[in-house]
Amino acid sequence: MITPELSHFCDLEVELGPVRELGQGRAGARRIIPIIGGRVTGQVSGTVLDMGADWQTILADGSADIDTRYAFETDDGAVIEIINKGVRHGPPDVLQALARGEDIDPTLYYFRTAARLETGDPRYDWVNNTLFVGTGRRLASAVLVSLFRVG
Repeated sequence: MITPELSHFCDLEVELGPVRELGQGRAGARRIIPIIGGRVTGQVSGTVLDMGADWQTILADGSADIDTRYAFETDDGAVIEIINKGVRHGPPDVLQALARGEDIDPTLYYFRTAARLETGDPRYDWVNNTLFVGTGRRLASAVLVSLFRVG
């Protein structure tokens, strides 16, 4: 068997709009968090576009199932879509502080994602056939995500 290796691909600072609470769903409290902009730096650089959202389910224990879809435009003009699914959990007091918008040390909670990227731009065609994993940090009005290419 081959052990996968990770290499840093990019960091995203994803700006968020106000949370829209949907109420209780089948699996937990549902909410939509608009994605309104941001920056990408690393092997690619660019701007997170003002389109997309994080469709979250907050479970009974306070953990969050993350389901995002958004896009960024590279500085050289390619548009790349990101579908990012993940989980955020931790001790109840830490999750409550995050919900209040407090800046919490990311080592105190678990925030991991699995991402697929897609583009029609031939310069970045390789992202269409690559898996990425990410680590996240929640801020009051943004999320910081580091994506790593699985090799």
